[in-house]
Amino acid sequence: MNAAINGFDATPEGELMVGGLPLRRLAARVGQTPFYAIDRERVRQRVAQARAALPPGVRLHYAVKANPMPALVGFIRPLVDGLDVASAGEMAVALDAGADPSHVSFAGPGKRDAELQQAVAAGVLVNLESAREVAVLAEASQRLGLPARVAVRVNPDFELRGAGMRMGGGAKPFGVDAEAVPQLLRDIGHAGLAFEGFHVYAGSQNLKGALIAQALRESWAMVQRLAADVPAPIRHVNLGGGWGIPYFPNEQALDLEPVTAALAGIEAERQRDWPGARLALELGRYLVGEAGVYVARVTDRKESRGQVFLVTDGGLHHHLAASGNFGQVIRRNYPLALGRQVNPTQTETVSVVGPLCTPLDVLGERVDLAPAHEGDLVVVFQSGAYGASASPQAFLGHPPCAEVLV
Repeated sequence: MNAAINGFDATPEGELMVGGLPLRRLAARVGQTPFYAIDRERVRQRVAQARAALPPGVRLHYAVKANPMPALVGFIRPLVDGLDVASAGEMAVALDAGADPSHVSFAGPGKRDAELQQAVAAGVLVNLESAREVAVLAEASQRLGLPARVAVRVNPDFELRGAGMRMGGGAKPFGVDAEAVPQLLRDIGHAGLAFEGFHVYAGSQNLKGALIAQALRESWAMVQRLAADVPAPIRHVNLGGGWGIPYFPNEQALDLEPVTAALAGIEAERQRDWPGARLALELGRYLVGEAGVYVARVTDRKESRGQVFLVTDGGLHHHLAASGNFGQVIRRNYPLALGRQVNPTQTETVSVVGPLCTPLDVLGERVDLAPAHEGDLVVVFQSGAYGASASPQAFLGHPPCAEVLV
């Protein structure tokens, strides 16, 4: 086999291989286009790489929101130490996959009363994000005869520089402002909830290891300050994640050396000061993002005033992020290729668009691909995270896409 692009192999003829299968054979096995395919071996390798960067004793969690496909969650569950969920729906996926409830945590700024009761009944850890949740959990605990397991999600008094999405610092809907945490901790004690620790998540999609390391150290220092008011010994501290993957040509892969060094220092302090506690990192995109591809079929090739358009049966309704409508300020192309020839010697400049009647339905704008025809398969790389579940699949009534783990 030949080396292809973005870590995937190719056949000697240049056809992309995913999960050990040539793409056209995989498409025939799936039985439809468009589809997402996640290469399980690449997920396994990335989990091992992440573990190698963590000091012994630091737990690795998978953030289910990155990709909640049940087959993937079931595969990754035994490879990690815990699952982090953001809804009762994701909690059900995690528990159905066989996750130990004591290793599942639930975060999110808008947890419904019913969801909080489900969390108490299941025995998962709830990351508190408001004073209201304390009261709801206290009532649910009394009703069920179970003390709710809780940690406090802290909105830090700093921001994670370099993050694609900043989820902490300043005014945010996420977590409890650091200055308000002492009172919340007292409320937790008075309510009789089972306090276990803290959760800090400053931001996501960061490719600067030194900045992630700085945020880890600042988060740890903040947690140490807040520990003066805890109602029970700290058992668990989740310091978030934010590890990014490169999507665009000018982006470099994350350098983990400074992250590893920062975590080693924090873990040494944890062992000295809080021997009964455990540190955890939650990673989503970093574990699965580069292991996935999105595949759509060319249904029409047309020219308009000198520009070639490849119209496919997939688009923003399946892959909102690749269309540039999921967080991009300036639209940039995800890496694309023609499935039957991923390393072409001859190329043409085309725009790859979907079937929706909106100019936003663009998968690739003026990209260089092998010459394509109707029936060819177009591949969008870096598609293992925030794909099908993060896209408006009901938009305009087109069929949903398939998802497979290979």
